[in-house]
Amino acid sequence: MELVNLFIKSAFIENMIFTFFLGMCSYLAVSKTVKTAVGLGAAVIFVLLVTVPVNYLLETYVLKEGALAWLGSEYADVDLSFLSFIMFIAVIASIVQLVEMLVEKFSPSLYGALGIFLPLIAVNCAILGASLFMQQKQFSNVGEATVYGVGSGFGWFLAIVLIAAIREKIKYSHIPAPLKGVGMAFILTGLMGLAFLGFLGFEL
Repeated sequence: MELVNLFIKSAFIENMIFTFFLGMCSYLAVSKTVKTAVGLGAAVIFVLLVTVPVNYLLETYVLKEGALAWLGSEYADVDLSFLSFIMFIAVIASIVQLVEMLVEKFSPSLYGALGIFLPLIAVNCAILGASLFMQQKQFSNVGEATVYGVGSGFGWFLAIVLIAAIREKIKYSHIPAPLKGVGMAFILTGLMGLAFLGFLGFEL
């Protein structure tokens, strides 16, 4: 039950888009059609599913102070936490490269539609943000870190698919010229953020 609550909290209450505004560049640029939004959202879920637990293990057994004690007592005082940013980004970049190769091989049309935004997942602040929040929350085991990663990815996926569906529906609506495009997307994002506030305090 705790893992279910953690998933709900990471996906809805602490949504990367609506709570922390992380990953907004890809969110706004790729949310013009549902197809590309689903593709990018699925890629983000996969990247977070892999990178958050891997970074958790890296943090727990290599980087933080005393993490290397398993190598021997002489390493008990070693603190490599200053390498956290570099190592986290290296893991993220590696997984994103794998995702890019898989999408290009199995779905060339989606690869073409996503364009530059697929490799840019590597610098998507929502991806690095999840690992840094994981570090801050100090989860007790890798299972919690994995659930948090999947929940964060699902929340980002839900946000981009919802905004894409709405933007497709209003494409031919009579919208004032200054608000067309990104302007209306920001307004919709604000309204959706208010709607997600309804999940505050929700717990099973």
